Amino acid sequence: MSQPTQLPKSSQLNEFTTLELAQALMERLSISPNDWHRLKSNRNSRASEQVAAAVLYLLKDQPQEALARLEQAVGWLDRSISAPPCPTHGTNKKQE
Repeated sequence: MSQPTQLPKSSQLNEFTTLELAQALMERLSISPNDWHRLKSNRNSRASEQVAAAVLYLLKDQPQEALARLEQAVGWLDRSISAPPCPTHGTNKKQE
């Protein structure tokens, strides 16, 4: 069994605004271009990324955007959506 992650003391967290903490969480949970192929179909990773984005939109008083991200998260978790094709391997060919 793994050791629980040690959280910073609440006094350390108080140094940051709620928005800053949400932005840090979003950065941590966002799938980087280097990890795209590995995590593009990982439902927990994709749902976590969308929930973090939803929190940011809520904090920025944009409930419709938050709702859209929450719906995406639910879609990942209930398997009603799947990963889109890789942007670098898509069918975007130059049109003449």
